[in-house]
Amino acid sequence: MIRCITIDDEPLALKQMAAYIDKTPFLELSGQFDSALNAMTYLTENRVDLMFVDINMPDLSGMDFVKTLSDGPKVIFTTAYSEYALEGFKVNAVDYMLKPISYADFLKAASKAQELYFSTPDVQEETIDLGDDFLFIKSEYKVIRINYNDIRYIEGMREYVRIYLDNAPPVMALMSIKKLVEHLPANDFMRVHRSFMVNLNKISIIERNRIVFDKTYIPISDQYKPAFQEFLDKKFLK
Repeated sequence: MIRCITIDDEPLALKQMAAYIDKTPFLELSGQFDSALNAMTYLTENRVDLMFVDINMPDLSGMDFVKTLSDGPKVIFTTAYSEYALEGFKVNAVDYMLKPISYADFLKAASKAQELYFSTPDVQEETIDLGDDFLFIKSEYKVIRINYNDIRYIEGMREYVRIYLDNAPPVMALMSIKKLVEHLPANDFMRVHRSFMVNLNKISIIERNRIVFDKTYIPISDQYKPAFQEFLDKKFLK
């Protein structure tokens, strides 16, 4: 998941960007700001992968703001003036969107960012520290203890995993689902799909080859179906 922020002094533009981000599966909105100055503090304290930045803003333009960042997030510029396009690419912007922005234009630009983000060769996975019934995992700027029994299921998203918990928000970490499979106890956790691993102790409903967690349906793929069926067969009363 790519964490992004939007910066624009127009409330309607911010609202539109939020709606576009919400409907794009690989994007996650982590902040909205009506000026570049307001975004600066947030960038120093939070991980941001991508910024949608309006160029024409009072006090500090989006272009000047990006130039002040020595190692900032990837940038997609938005503006109502086409003459800024060349200058935008001079600061290594991923793309440039001319207002009014359609969702098709937005998705095209966001997909460029996705390709660049996931092709970065020097991404390093976070480490896992294990206990008998828990693990410590790095998420953003924190180290979080997660009890095995609190995990419902885990979703893999290329270089990231999202760990879904009982009575707590999901935790995201920079590592592959394959790495978690190698470390979590095999008696309790099973991979059922290329992108999903489940806590076997949390399964209560299986419907049409899918594991049901509330309103979430986890598919069981053909590759992992035999092992999962073997688990079920051992649990059936005979």
